[in-house]
This record gives sequence, C-alpha cells and structure tokens, in this order.
Amino acid sequence: MARVFITDTTLRDAHQSLWATRMRLGDMLPILEKMDSVGYWSLEVWGGATFDAALRFLDENPWDRLRAIKRHCPNTPLQMLLRGQNLVGYRHYSDDLCRRFVFAAKRNGIDVFRNFDALNDIRNVQVTAEAIKECGGLFEGALSYTVSPVHTLDSYIEHAQELKDAGADLIGIKDMAGMLTPFRTEKMVAALKKEIGLPIRVHCHYIGGMAPMNYLKAIEAGAQIVDTAVVALAFGNSQPAVEMIVAALKESKYDTGIDLELLFEIAEYWEDVRIRNNFKRGVTSLMHMEVFSHQVPGGMLSNLLSQLELQNASDRLADVLEEIPRVRAEVGYPPLVTPLSQIVGTQAVINVLTGKRWNIVPQEMKDYIRGLYGRAPGPMDTDVVAKVLGETAPLDPDVRPGSIAKTTYADVEAEIGDLAKSEEDVLMYALFPNEARAYLTANKDGLKNAVFMMGEEIKSAKEGDQSMDVNQIKELVKIIEASDVSEIVIEEGGAKIAIRKGGVSASEAVPVAVAPTAATSPSAAPAVVAAQSPNGDQRPSEWKQVTAPMVGTFYRAPSPGAPEFVSVGDAINVNQPLCILEAMKLMNEITAEESGVIKEVCVGDATPVEYGTVLFYYDPAPSS
Repeated sequence: MARVFITDTTLRDAHQSLWATRMRLGDMLPILEKMDSVGYWSLEVWGGATFDAALRFLDENPWDRLRAIKRHCPNTPLQMLLRGQNLVGYRHYSDDLCRRFVFAAKRNGIDVFRNFDALNDIRNVQVTAEAIKECGGLFEGALSYTVSPVHTLDSYIEHAQELKDAGADLIGIKDMAGMLTPFRTEKMVAALKKEIGLPIRVHCHYIGGMAPMNYLKAIEAGAQIVDTAVVALAFGNSQPAVEMIVAALKESKYDTGIDLELLFEIAEYWEDVRIRNNFKRGVTSLMHMEVFSHQVPGGMLSNLLSQLELQNASDRLADVLEEIPRVRAEVGYPPLVTPLSQIVGTQAVINVLTGKRWNIVPQEMKDYIRGLYGRAPGPMDTDVVAKVLGETAPLDPDVRPGSIAKTTYADVEAEIGDLAKSEEDVLMYALFPNEARAYLTANKDGLKNAVFMMGEEIKSAKEGDQSMDVNQIKELVKIIEASDVSEIVIEEGGAKIAIRKGGVSASEAVPVAVAPTAATSPSAAPAVVAAQSPNGDQRPSEWKQVTAPMVGTFYRAPSPGAPEFVSVGDAINVNQPLCILEAMKLMNEITAEESGVIKEVCVGDATPVEYGTVLFYYDPAPSS
C-alpha cells in the first residue's frame, strides 16, 4: 500500500515559524480533541524554541504544556524536535543531563524524537540517540539540509548511514530554509531509499514556494511521511497547508485517508485564533523568494524580524540578510538551523547594528569557532578565527564536544535547591537557569501564572485568591497596550501582578513600579544621561561611558553565583569582559575598548536595558 502519512506541525514548528513561538496553551486546548481525531501519523507539539519561549515570553511551564496536550490527545503519537546534545537549548549539555531529559520527555508524553545536529556531526546525536532507544521512543534521524560548496549528496548519504548505525528508525530530510527543489528532492529521496533503506520523511518550509512540488516528487520517489500545518498557520515561513496536500493526493494511490471537511472545521478555529491575536498570515514575498540567495530559514527569518523590532531597527533587515551569507561563509558554511541559525543570525545583527564587524562576539559564536559545537562543514576564515579566539586554542578535533560538558544533574539540583519540586523543574533550570529560577520563584507558594488564555480571558491570578479585580486588570492591560509604558506591577491581596504588553503574570520578585520605555533608534545617538554621580556631584569630564549596544538584559556575572566581571575601582584592560548583555537569546560579552578604571556601575544586575543605556563609567587615565 502506498498511502502517505501526515505529521501536523501547527502546535510547534508552524507557530514558531510564523508567530515567533507565541501560541499559548489556552489557544491549543479547545481544538486538541478534534486534531487528535484526524488520523495524523504524529502531532509535532514540543521542542525547538517552544520550551524556552514558554518560559521567556508566555509565563508557561513547558512540561505542563506537554502533559496537558498528552491528556487531550491520547490517540495520536506526539513528536518533538530535539537538537541532539543541545536538547532544546543553545549549547551542549552533559551526557547525564541529556539522558535524563530524553527519559523525562518520554515519560511526560513524547513518542517520536526528531533528533538532529545542526552541523550533521554524528558525535552530537549519539548520546540522545541511545537514550531514545533505551526509553522506548521512536528515533527519527534528521539531516540538516542546506546548499553550500561543501554539502553534497554523498555527504548526506554518509550522514544518513551514520544515523542508521546509531539506531535511527527513519530518516528525515529537514529542509528548514526551503532550499530544496523538486528534482533535487526526487534524487535525494531515491538515493536514500536505495542506499539506506529506512522509511523517509520530508520536512519542507514553504518560503520560496517549492515545498508542495517537493512533496509530490518525494512521494513519487518513495517518501512515506510529509509535514504540513493547518492553513491558518501555513505557507510563508511555515510548512505547506495540510488541506492542500490532502486534497492533492485524493483519488490517487497515495491518498492519506484524512477527512478534508474535518480539516476545514479545525482550520476555522485556528483562523479565529489568528485574527483574535492579530497574528500574521504566512505569505511569500520577494524577501522570501530570495531565500535561494540569503538562505535564511523560516523560523530564523521570523525571529530576525522580532529581534530587529525589539532593537527598533526593522529598517535594517535588508542589511542583515546581506550580512548573513557573508558571516556563514566566514565560519565554514554551517547549516542555518538552531542553534547555528541563531548564532550566525545574531552575529550578523550585531555586525550591522554596531557597524563594527566581529567587534562584539557572543560567547556562543566563540564556542562554535573554537569547535565546541562540533566540526564545521568547511574551512573558516583564518583572520576571523584569529580575531575571535586570540590566544585561545581550538578544541582537539578528536574530542567529542559533548564530553567536555561536565555539569551533572546533581550539580544543578543542589544549585536550585528547594525551588525545584520535581526532576522536570531541575531540568528546566539546567537548560535555562535565569528564566526557570524566575518562574519557580514566582510559583513557589502555589502562585499560578496569570496568563491570557482564549484571547483576553484571564483564567487565574492566584490560586484560591479572589481579591484580584479581573475587570480592573483588563482595563489596565488596555491602557498599557495603548501607551509607551512597558509594565505595571500592582500589589493586592498578598500577591503581586505584573501587567505588561502581551500578557499578565503573577510575581513576588518585583517591586511595585511603572516603567515607561523610550523608543530609541539604534541609528540615533545614545540617550543623554545627566552627568551626576550617586552623591549628586558632577562627574569629572574625563570619565567615559560604556553603553548598551542593543536592547537586552544586563548581567554583572557570567552565570548565576559566579564572581562579577568588574566592580567600582577595578582596573580594566582592552578587550576585558565587563558584563553580559543577554539579547536575542544569546549571551553577549561587552568588553572594554580601552584601559582604565571602573568608576561607576550604573545598572542593577538582571536589569532590562534599552539601546544606549549607560552601563558603566570609567576613567581612561592609567590607574595610579
């Protein structure tokens, strides 16, 4: 039988690609029963950016989300995207943490693990592959597809064989940038079927419009599974519409057997969600069509737009898209898939916004160039390597990168202490310590997140507390959305409620405050700050400022509990790290441009800052 099977990506990749991963659990729950009845091969619901986005932006526990979806979808296998040794983060985690995470994901509801490495380095998927097989999950070994002088059909077949040897149950072609073309797809699927012999799944992003044609040629060549999304979250950066593919295969030997009318009922629900939340529809523009030039994947393009909007620099998108291929070539043509898409894209954004190429380099890019993410597909630019690494030696190529990550589960369990109530809490902290600690602190006494679920309906403010005036909160939300105020925190009935653009959350960790924000353009001069020292005296004229080169969160130490980079009175040298500015999901070291002495630290630890915010004052004169 030649029936083709469908995986629905609506609850993961589709909204990550189109809606910047801002879909809430409350929007999912009402329609899950119908989606569960469709007869999909699987529902992709977890992993990728959905884990940290739930914590960072939605005040939702990603484990709670997975468990809730599993309860509502008992009949359909649930699938996740697993970044090999990176799990759902942006760096390598220890073998111990990787194994525990895979087992926990399986225990909480995941059946199918799409396991891949951004560099197609088999060493980076071996540990998670073993764990998937041990816990009884289905292991899809995915090829990160891209086009470059060093990526050939033979190289993909070689990696597919490595994945098969590691225990893969099927091979996935992960075309995250929409770079596949129909006849290339046919050739690749046919070669994989002949040489590898495992079932083949094809995953394409629509972007340049090739995806539906790719699917038909893939199916004719023997692919058994293709990925689609409901029409309200299809096209553009996302996958092709399920309705389109199901209709195209009707009355053929590949007929999916899926009820098209049921799909339309589900689509109507998601269209209402899209309109209610003012989410964008997937479209293919000239910029998307130029993917065959800039090679930027759908999810990456969506995140780039969000990043530039946050930096008040949307007008610089064309410059960033021009910079990305240049950066990519300089660092050995890595496939633009997370985390490398994030690392390359962020470096391009920083290069463009600061006007100084490779002057600020996120730690993640330094680690990649050093070899900590795995083997680069091609040679790197020697001048860039020398500038970024300096005297630091690259990793021995014979050392498996994941083996040098030594932080164990016991280490992070001891660090988070009583805030963690379960193994899942500890793993959440291990992956995203700052976000997890804030979430767990806010919820340590049963305080539940007050989130908008089903549009503007507030499901809860505090467990068992009826003192919150929900109508008053709704009115405050309307005011904040229409103003320049970014957040209001009110205290009432023993709880604190933070009301901010895009949602509401309960918190005990923030003081009552109203904080207006300035919409400063990165192309403008930094905001003028009164030259007053803390005691009211005028600062000496020779003191200089270190300002934030982007919007982000200021950290005085490289990690929680670590010593601070600098304090008042410290002598500093050129290129010495002064602080971390977390921006665009990466930790960016801000370094000294000249020697001197720190005279003032102007920002509190873990404080959000705007572009141009003064972080330090220093005296450039030699210390006496």
